[in-house]
Amino acid sequence: MAEITAALVKDLREKTGAGMMDCKRALTESEGNLEAAVDWLRKKGLAAAAKKSGRVAAEGLIGIATAPQRAAMVEVNSETDFVARNEAFQAFVETVAKLALETGPDIEVLKAAPYPGTGRSVADELIYLVATIGENMSLRRVSMLTVKSGVVASYMHQALKPGLGKIGVLVGVEGTSELDALEILGRQIGMHVAATRPEALDVSAVDPAALERERTVLIEKAREEGKAKSEEIMQKMVDGRIRKYYEEVVLLEQVWVHDGESRVKAVAKKANAEITGFARFQLGEGIEKDTGDFAAEVAAAAGIPPVEPPKDPPAV
Repeated sequence: MAEITAALVKDLREKTGAGMMDCKRALTESEGNLEAAVDWLRKKGLAAAAKKSGRVAAEGLIGIATAPQRAAMVEVNSETDFVARNEAFQAFVETVAKLALETGPDIEVLKAAPYPGTGRSVADELIYLVATIGENMSLRRVSMLTVKSGVVASYMHQALKPGLGKIGVLVGVEGTSELDALEILGRQIGMHVAATRPEALDVSAVDPAALERERTVLIEKAREEGKAKSEEIMQKMVDGRIRKYYEEVVLLEQVWVHDGESRVKAVAKKANAEITGFARFQLGEGIEKDTGDFAAEVAAAAGIPPVEPPKDPPAV
């Protein structure tokens, strides 16, 4: 029997996409023969996940789990929205969100965490789910917020059930008010964040590179407009437009969507509260989705020749 080394297990994992423990077992059952181990995994349905790993997964669910003074949020992707309604998939997202409460915001730590009741890691459990359901899936990202005192409120837009949906928001709120009042305020801020997509909590948190790009564009625009008769006037024009930029991307500077007048920072101050942080996940954002012709794919799979588009009639 060939020695089952870590390198051999790694080779089998890369070849099949199966979990580490499954690869080790397959090699043991196959007495160290790599090709026989591949066949063993295929018979068990565990190598099927590898064939699906290259397909775009931009659907799925956002999951949120909360606890006193902390909350975690995860995004788990699938290829189709149909899978998002699968009970096994939903249970996986719920469980992973709860695990993230304990593991924190490091996604690699979360993937390596034991998945309850299986003897497998989160990453290996996802491979099992891929093999079972038949679609590519991925645990894409995780976020966690904590507060020293107060609450981490949550809001889920387009929720399929509590804690599962398409747009998730966490908001850290501290203050002297009762926790219930802070929770209500936090949820209202969460609705605001879901609608307005802020990029930073306050002005100091704005990405310097993004700010510099914006400033450069505004300076060039001011010069092209030719309204500035001096560098000093142009600088004032640019500064005014930068303030407008802050009102678009900075949460505390935004107009409160619930009344269309107040600033978010004024709403928090009136409630004797401080917004300490936020996180917003929108399902599939940033993923380049496949825009192919689905009908044509089905026809090709069924061996149906493509239908030629009608030709223009000859000119008379």
